[in-house]
Amino acid sequence: MLKKSWEDRFQKLRHRVKMYRYLYFLLIPVILWYVIFAYMPIFGLSMAFLDYRYSAGILGSPFVGLKNFRTLFADPYFVQAFINTFIIALMRIVMVFPSSILLALLLNEVRCRLVRSVVQTVTYLPHFFSWVSMAGVLRLVLAEDSGLMNLLLGFLGMKSVSFLNSEGCFRWILIFSDIYKEIGWNSIVYVAALAGLSPVLYESAMLDGANRKQLAWHVTLPGLAPVISIMFILYVGGVFSQGFDQVYNLYNPLVYRTGDIIDTYIVRMFKLNFNISVSSASSFIKSSICMIFLLVSNFIVKRMGQESIY
Repeated sequence: MLKKSWEDRFQKLRHRVKMYRYLYFLLIPVILWYVIFAYMPIFGLSMAFLDYRYSAGILGSPFVGLKNFRTLFADPYFVQAFINTFIIALMRIVMVFPSSILLALLLNEVRCRLVRSVVQTVTYLPHFFSWVSMAGVLRLVLAEDSGLMNLLLGFLGMKSVSFLNSEGCFRWILIFSDIYKEIGWNSIVYVAALAGLSPVLYESAMLDGANRKQLAWHVTLPGLAPVISIMFILYVGGVFSQGFDQVYNLYNPLVYRTGDIIDTYIVRMFKLNFNISVSSASSFIKSSICMIFLLVSNFIVKRMGQESIY
């Protein structure tokens, strides 16, 4: 009986693949991309448990267990980078992620199509500039002597501030520059979801006497909830891997204590000692934390009764 059931499933699968074979052919490049760039590099994480030697390769290098991890956690610079990564990730979740939702809600309230188009274009544009270009602009704006911000402070009779060299300011610069660069691009999916909401829902709520605030709270946000849930899981799952280009192009030794993250620590340490095993151990820790964040966020979303990834 069980054998027959498996045979029926196989026949159905075979028939389905044959019927939609051209659509499955279109998936081949995507599958190859994930195999080459997402799954094959997982094998390289084994170097975190090896004393990797370039002449011997992965298979010939001696196994050292958790030695590289003990080396990492004995390094105060790594511990500080780990703490910084965690704090900056939480700041991104609390401030950067909701900003695009807020922009989409505000755009939804704009009735003039021309104003909405202009705002969308202006907010989308920074996404297409690299962090190298953005870092150059920020250095000009925040320069201690001739920067626009310090000129404004001087006009108000206040002392100039070395923003990019200040440990207290650096994290906030990362957050607000990230919002400025990505808020428009990240809001696209929410604007598209809002466009799919039925006008009947708004008309029914208005007939019941709902004002603009109540429409946003009781109609718009519930309509966005499934999209917000999925985007939240994806964002939280990758938040520890974000920000390398941004931090690497903005930070300097004066702000290592608050601005150095795991990715920049890996690059800097590898340049100093070429120890690929310790760098792999750092990457292994970061990947493990990303997986934990993904599982926890998916569990929270599911417990809230919203759509989850699995």
